[in-house]
Amino acid sequence: MTTTVLVLLALIATIAALGTGISSMVHGGTFDDKHSDQFMIARIGLQGLAVGMILLALIATL
Repeated sequence: MTTTVLVLLALIATIAALGTGISSMVHGGTFDDKHSDQFMIARIGLQGLAVGMILLALIATL
């Protein structure tokens, strides 16, 4: 149960980072120029965290 909640939180955080990055890209301007790389790095890190947690949850159920 705890693992499921943590995985869902990681997935929600990934979606939030993706949405923020897309929103920033759509609006463009200096904010996007300054922060686009940070949003991409955050999204990739959160995706890695989510995938790692899913793998650990799968291994734990074996």
